[in-house]
Amino acid sequence: MDWKPLITLLAIVNPPAIIPFFIHYTQGFSRRQRRSTALTSAFTAFVVIAASALLGMRILEFFSISVASFQVGGGMLLLISAMNMLNAMPAESKPSTNEMAEGAEKAAMGASIAVVPLTIPLLTGPATMSTVVIYAEKAHTWVQLLTLVGYGVVIGLVTALSFSLAHPIARALGKTGINVLTRLMGLILAALAVEVMADGLAKLFPILGRTAVGG
Repeated sequence: MDWKPLITLLAIVNPPAIIPFFIHYTQGFSRRQRRSTALTSAFTAFVVIAASALLGMRILEFFSISVASFQVGGGMLLLISAMNMLNAMPAESKPSTNEMAEGAEKAAMGASIAVVPLTIPLLTGPATMSTVVIYAEKAHTWVQLLTLVGYGVVIGLVTALSFSLAHPIARALGKTGINVLTRLMGLILAALAVEVMADGLAKLFPILGRTAVGG
């Protein structure tokens, strides 16, 4: 079994790094409301990953985008995400002012903010979706594809656990601990991003692959 997709997804999503945002957006919530928000966010993260795995290739075919081009573009997104993480920021881009205002407004109205902005874009944004599609293209059997969907279940469980234990984890790790964890995952993600881009470039320019083998 190939564990690389799971490791990559864990590095990108990195639920512990989103704990401060979860605490911020759920201020004033009851324990039941926080639990509901955590479970909804976890389920939404799974849905995004599963949908990307099952429908991502169809979307590429619809827009006539080659997998190699998508790998290079997706690898660049991963590299940008990695750079963000090396600066102790979440892998996915921070929500815009409008998105944050919308999230606050939803919370004020009593609606769940689990989907926006917690899950999208903080947990699962373009980099996550790109990664899943790239690995889905490499899945040659339904078993491998369903395994990728299963990794989405793992991400959902890790997210639910992290958010459910948000306050104890935040106290135990502290801001410094979370920053160190984020930077470590960023370093791993940077290496994986280079590998994805190299694979895509080798497909677009076969001479690069032959040069690498010859060297």
